[in-house]
Amino acid sequence: MKHETLSARPADTPHESAQRHVTGTADYTDDLALPQGALHAYLGLSSVAHGRILSMELSAVRAAPGVIDVLTAEDIPGRNDVSPIGAGDDPILARGEVHFHGQPVFAVIAETRDQARRAAVLARIEYEALPHALDPLAALESGGDLVVPGMTLRRGDAAAGLGAAPRRLDGRFTIGGQDHFYLEGQIALAIPNEEEMAVFTSTQHPTEVQHMVAHALDVPANAVVVNVRRMGGGFGGKETQMNLFCCVAAIAARKWNRAVKLRPDRDDDMIATGKRHDFVVDYSVGFDDSGRILAVTGDWYARCGFSADLSMAVTDRALFHADNAYFYPDVELRSYPLRTNTVSNTAFRGFGGPQGVIVAERIIEEIAYATGQDTLTVRRANLYQNGQPTPYHQPVEDMILPRIFDELESSCDYAARQQAVLDFNARMDGAGSPIRRGIAMTPVKFGISFTATHFNQAGALVHIYTDGSIQLNHGGCEMGQGLHTKIAQVVAEAFQVGLERIRVTKTTTEKVPNTSATAASSGTDLNGMAALDAANQIKARLVDFLCKAKDATPEEIRFIPDHIVVRDETIPFSQAVQMAYMARVQLSAAGFYATPKIHWNRAQGSGRPFYYFAYGAACAEVSVDTLTGEYVIERADVLHDVGRSLNPAIDIGQIEGGFVQGAGWLTSEELWWDDAGRLRTHAPSTYKIPLASDRPKVFNVALADWSVNREPTIRRSKAVGEPPFMLGISVFEAIGHAVASLADYRECPRLDAPATPERVLMAAERLRGGALGLRDR
Repeated sequence: MKHETLSARPADTPHESAQRHVTGTADYTDDLALPQGALHAYLGLSSVAHGRILSMELSAVRAAPGVIDVLTAEDIPGRNDVSPIGAGDDPILARGEVHFHGQPVFAVIAETRDQARRAAVLARIEYEALPHALDPLAALESGGDLVVPGMTLRRGDAAAGLGAAPRRLDGRFTIGGQDHFYLEGQIALAIPNEEEMAVFTSTQHPTEVQHMVAHALDVPANAVVVNVRRMGGGFGGKETQMNLFCCVAAIAARKWNRAVKLRPDRDDDMIATGKRHDFVVDYSVGFDDSGRILAVTGDWYARCGFSADLSMAVTDRALFHADNAYFYPDVELRSYPLRTNTVSNTAFRGFGGPQGVIVAERIIEEIAYATGQDTLTVRRANLYQNGQPTPYHQPVEDMILPRIFDELESSCDYAARQQAVLDFNARMDGAGSPIRRGIAMTPVKFGISFTATHFNQAGALVHIYTDGSIQLNHGGCEMGQGLHTKIAQVVAEAFQVGLERIRVTKTTTEKVPNTSATAASSGTDLNGMAALDAANQIKARLVDFLCKAKDATPEEIRFIPDHIVVRDETIPFSQAVQMAYMARVQLSAAGFYATPKIHWNRAQGSGRPFYYFAYGAACAEVSVDTLTGEYVIERADVLHDVGRSLNPAIDIGQIEGGFVQGAGWLTSEELWWDDAGRLRTHAPSTYKIPLASDRPKVFNVALADWSVNREPTIRRSKAVGEPPFMLGISVFEAIGHAVASLADYRECPRLDAPATPERVLMAAERLRGGALGLRDR
């Protein structure tokens, strides 16, 4: 059996919903027509960061216009918990005690959303205030309660390595969190059907929603069907956070036997849902006079919030990526997932990896300034060589960063531009101008796989109908990243048919069961292979049928564009399908894929948690006004590794978006809680994501089109969702380089993240004062 490549392979096929997106005709959960008699829910949130509930006066809520019911924890028929790891610490509605400002305490059910929303603020709840800790350092001071056990990665003897190193640096780095700020907020619509509960929602993990709703209703999983056509963005914020909203809607729908919809305002969405974990990191590095790293130790203190959520996996991955692209001969890294009286933090693009990578880049930056070298020189000197082990003992076997560095350094003219930056700063200094420029080139090495090994599996369902049209369903969720487009391309190429023959249907638990979250950058890797498995099963049946019908051998059968060739006879694809149907050949198949080779022992801190690594590098140049702290990204150049790209246009879009989102995390996106534990950055008016005007003035993005995944992934491609996010670190490093010019590049500016104009200004003032204070012996 052979197939030929389509003459016009749809590699750059536009996103399958692109036209609907831009014309406003794409249907999201909020666009679904409501059944007659549908009700609306709204959440009542706590007003203290930590307190014991003494009384709840809800009579005014119940008496409000249009109110049908008010649900409390006592109204939940099953389990009052949406913990994704079964920790039992994440209630749907608080009972007895609240643990963060904004925690859901009750839900109002009313005839309209406006009525429910207005009634929710009429509650009178009395609390006994209890002590609260809001950030990692406060949590440490109050006893250091961990929401989940921490982890240690150890290889060699880091303490001895530090002691023997000719030079040593110690530092502390505060790394801020980030709100997902998906354009479509959290939303759930529950519709009761006889003994089944149908849930339409915007989630990255339909199977988990299915399980949570089933537990809350005290019914088996087969009594709940979860449906997702598309999301208006997710970024990790809809991996676990949707569970609560779906459970509330389903509980009310079951109680009243009417459809119930729940959609919070943006403010309440931001207040009540988890975010990227912020960290305080203490690090020590030993190195020699050439800048080569000899030993590293580090402690990652994370603000996890009041419950476990996904904090174990997130803080684990922070340590997995604490080396980024650099070999640490002796290393010991420790995580401390600390309980705080804030919303429980959760998955976010990169899943803790960025908070590890940026510490590695801070260490490189420290060494460069201490030894008087360019940061790129120090980066090159410390890159992994093939065969060297990571801190978790997985050897790096596909290191391509030297070539990526070479090509990007050449294409962006790094050497000449770096000298131009130095010359510019010298002129500005002589002229008394506050404007400084900075430039930095940073790499990323990102491991691809769920670190929870059992999630590395996927299923798919392919039907061919008698007219030759194909329906495809898989367990991944479309959130704008082009997943459905790529999986459709995989099936189209397998059958050598045009994409117009293929329809990808909504993700639903009633077609493909037990799916993993669309997360960890693995959506295409897993679901693409599952879909290919299903397609290959049907192809094998078609070939077997044609061999018998035409007295041919498998070698005499070829799939060509929209046809199947049997020896010298060319049969239209749809005709061959009709012939097979008449001969009672099964034209449907369920595919499955499980990622090979991976294994992980957390207790030992050893294994192969990642199937492969994706690589990339970015060079950013900025201008900084050192009198105001304001800055502009003048130019960014990116060269990124996606293996053999399935769709270069979609991949480049993901790289561009990831870079800007990563830069936003490190520059303008600041989360701030007041002393009472209230999130003050809870709306677009107080939380600043990058605008179109904040993107680089010149933005060049290219794929390393020579790269081929050494592992047999789908068409030897590599994941693209998360790795580019960390390329935005180049902007943060370039800002630091500009500020460092104020002290003649002799001191690392040690900017904390995000590098808001206020922080940049404070760093500039410190360096102008000449207090170098290098912590270098």
